[in-house]
Amino acid sequence: MIHLTHPTRRRTVLRAMTAGAAAAALPAVHAQGDRPVSLIVSYPAGGGADLMARLIAPHLGTALGRSVVVENKPGASGQIAASFVAKAAPDGNTLLLDASSFAVNPSLFAKLPYDSEKDFTPLGIVALFPNVLVCTPSYEARTVKDVVRLAKASPARISYASSGNGSAQHLAGALFEDRAGVQLVHVPYRGGGPALTDVMGGQVPLFFANVASSLGHIQSGRLRPLGATSRRRARALPEVPTMEEAGVPGYEVLEWNPVLAPAGLAPALKTRLRDALRKASAEPEVLGRIRSLSGESFPDGPEGLVTAFLKAQQSQWAKVIRDRKITAG
Repeated sequence: MIHLTHPTRRRTVLRAMTAGAAAAALPAVHAQGDRPVSLIVSYPAGGGADLMARLIAPHLGTALGRSVVVENKPGASGQIAASFVAKAAPDGNTLLLDASSFAVNPSLFAKLPYDSEKDFTPLGIVALFPNVLVCTPSYEARTVKDVVRLAKASPARISYASSGNGSAQHLAGALFEDRAGVQLVHVPYRGGGPALTDVMGGQVPLFFANVASSLGHIQSGRLRPLGATSRRRARALPEVPTMEEAGVPGYEVLEWNPVLAPAGLAPALKTRLRDALRKASAEPEVLGRIRSLSGESFPDGPEGLVTAFLKAQQSQWAKVIRDRKITAG
């Protein structure tokens, strides 16, 4: 038993007890402050997700007062990285930067090694990027309306390329078929590079391309842009109409990069991480780079906005995958 009758002893013990209580009350992000935050990227170095991770990491580190290290764990359409983060301790030391496949995988694969809704805490979305429907320069279609007219005249005769079954380009084409009321032929490739090469070469006429990766080819005349997949015109292609403007109602396809933590974060830690990500995303260097790639910032709003967006995306692609019987194989 500790007796506090002696004044000096009493002050010493009280100071120790107070310090101990304060330390116990600190969020885990402070307790682990000597350790860098691992930002796990679900795709290889050099890709779009990796670019966003390396752009945001130093600014996120400044906002948190800690270093942030980018680690690539590619494979299985993002499942390897997501599974790793889902199993990590909810202490703020391990975060995931994924791609829009995060909302596709629950419907595309029969079983995942994690639960996309229960095993993660959404913190924010770094940016939203439109795609653009492009065609071979010699192709007879000059507009999206021309593509729809030709497709209706010859059902299941016009082809579009993609980087593989279940890829972003495949799903963009499937949604286009649904919204435009046409039937196209999907031609999967082993990657976006070979698909784009064959479209430029005329082997396949259509491709739903990432604006950033196709912009140089568009500017050089090796590809013709027909329609942007966002609700407003792509910043880098202001003369290209949106799908809505081109007569395809209710069509929107975006590529985006969410940042997520494991489930079970303490409320104070969750708030701190969200605030840090919001601050990092608003940095002029980050905004400038995103806009140079024709991207847009995710709109600021209430805490549940990101979760609502993820659920809406998952619901949209679940319907497309189910209705079109799309598989990953």
